[in-house]
Amino acid sequence: MENARPHQMEAPAAAQLAAALRENCERALCGKPQVVARAVETLIAGGHLLLEDVPGVGKTTLAAALARSVAGCFRRIQFTSDLLPSDVIGAALPELSEGRPTGSLIFHPGPLFANVVLADEINRASPKTQSALLEAMAEGHVTVDGELHPLPQPFFVVATQNPAEHAGTHALPESQLDRFHARISIGYPSPEDEAAVLRNDPGATALPRLEAVVTPAQLLALRACAGRVKFDDALIAYLLAIVAETREHEAVRIGASTRAALALRHAAQAHALVDGRDFVIPEDVKDLASDVLAHRLVFDAHAHSRASSEEARWILQEILERVPVPL
Repeated sequence: MENARPHQMEAPAAAQLAAALRENCERALCGKPQVVARAVETLIAGGHLLLEDVPGVGKTTLAAALARSVAGCFRRIQFTSDLLPSDVIGAALPELSEGRPTGSLIFHPGPLFANVVLADEINRASPKTQSALLEAMAEGHVTVDGELHPLPQPFFVVATQNPAEHAGTHALPESQLDRFHARISIGYPSPEDEAAVLRNDPGATALPRLEAVVTPAQLLALRACAGRVKFDDALIAYLLAIVAETREHEAVRIGASTRAALALRHAAQAHALVDGRDFVIPEDVKDLASDVLAHRLVFDAHAHSRASSEEARWILQEILERVPVPL
């Protein structure tokens, strides 16, 4: 599978293409424009997305809509308790000639070798299998028997998971969570939107008819364009002040890492691009801080080890109110 080659793209064209991505996904997920926007921004920022919510609210529908919107290779991996790492990344198997082994090994790629990978119910697999994604998500390649195998580019993982208290789930390791650019929840729809879902069933009608609106090369160009969005030094200082507060908060044992700070910067740049701007404003950083940082916080050692989504967001909101916003 060959990697796509990006071409140059200007900000207005990028914003138009991002809008097309959003509109395409909104056809399948009714009444959740902000959730769709965050998902598209994560895709453009070059990160990976974790959708966490109770079953039946549209996590898999949104993930599938994102995948169908990109004209690349798509694979879905259903994570189960018996799934092995080799089932995800592939394995080196003996080469056969006329039915006999030659003594050589040939790598057979697993379903991870795609442009868009849906890791469905990722926390139903064992931590060992979950960790098989670490190298791929962080570095864009996997290593099998000492040999490095590059993944196709662009490479985007969108994972779904049920809340940890649901039966048969395993909490994602901290290192795995840190590889996800953002964690978002969909939530229940409003009564009006739920009635529209019952009338039209977009997951069964609109989703199968979705067509790709962006090629892999265009997606790479979108990401490059987002990387050129201006991010002033004053905003860098603001972002770092937020990150520093997560490390010093009395309820937090482990705060946001440098990787998390970079993810927030990239998210803010993508948010500005989607909004039609070639510069970041403080509101971009502030609006995205919870989605990018909350899942990376670890509570005090005497409290629950991992902050729940609601608790972590409350802490982030408190921090955002404490840190002065640059003028």
